[in-house]
Amino acid sequence: MPDGHAAPRTRQERLTPVGASALLALLRAWPDAPSGAPPGGGDAEALVRTAVRHGLVGFVAHAVERAGWALPEPASASLRREALGNAARALRVKALLLRCLDALATVGQVPVLLKGYGLALRLYPDPLQRATTDVDLLVARADVGAAVQALARVGLSVRRDDGARHGEEDAHHVELAGPAGLVELHYRALAGWGEALEGDALLARAETGVVDGRAVRWLRPEDEAVYLALHASNHALQRLAWLFDLKLLALADTRLDWRMVVERACGTAFPHAAWYAWDAARRLLAAPVPDEALAALAPPRWQQVLARRFFSDARLLEAALLDSRTGWMAAKLLLAPRMGSVARYGVRRARNAVRARLRRPG
Repeated sequence: MPDGHAAPRTRQERLTPVGASALLALLRAWPDAPSGAPPGGGDAEALVRTAVRHGLVGFVAHAVERAGWALPEPASASLRREALGNAARALRVKALLLRCLDALATVGQVPVLLKGYGLALRLYPDPLQRATTDVDLLVARADVGAAVQALARVGLSVRRDDGARHGEEDAHHVELAGPAGLVELHYRALAGWGEALEGDALLARAETGVVDGRAVRWLRPEDEAVYLALHASNHALQRLAWLFDLKLLALADTRLDWRMVVERACGTAFPHAAWYAWDAARRLLAAPVPDEALAALAPPRWQQVLARRFFSDARLLEAALLDSRTGWMAAKLLLAPRMGSVARYGVRRARNAVRARLRRPG
């Protein structure tokens, strides 16, 4: 089911097609200006609502200004207000990130920054343009205990341990929370469909970087191309910001070796999931993905057909799967790279749920 990035909507909250498609026009044309006229009236308001929902309102404010679009004043004022609110939230997350980096430095740890502010810093015109709500850090599995202790010094305590909830096979991070916000401390990059993308190999290949004078690490470009695609697919591509991240990565990183991207994706348990995201990024947003890379990652023909139905322009603009638990589960099951792994995952979840109930007092 959706993981909290966006809540299901009521029928009244659905977006008008023209306003929603204006967002797609901006994203598809970037870095050029869209050729069409700006939306007006209710369609302009729908553009703002769509941008908010997909985590791109800050970028859209920038793109609208750059394109010379003059929106009606109510929509223009709403866009400015939402963009400022987005920037304020991003600044709070950045402040928490810097405190975490300082704390981890005291125990000699330099984490990989996953997604969030670090990604926006490298890919977006301004890092405050991309919505972010938490800090995602990747550390070595052996360093998790020391990292948790270090982060306690900035007021963060364990709120949830995936290992305790789901069992080690499906665990990938420890969630810490405090007055300053939320941190996901990863020791695997992600887990999904009953499989996992291990973290230690990614760390071994990571590159050094700096954020506001603090040492950090970034994933290698090819690893990042795979990780971002898998993350987006694991959440059923229900946020266009995740697809736009892929486009910006493909545009910005001239070192990206697509043969290596394919090799790294095929080295995971779910290469087809990388195809779902990159295929959608090219179809919807004109991301520059080579034909041969997509062909090498493609799932069986029947899954390609299903994916393009689940992930059509209209469905992704509406984030339609967030409104339907049945649709969400159907997409996850039908597009799963290995049905056996999903079945075993379901059995493990059921078994762990029973054990948890048995351990409860009374």
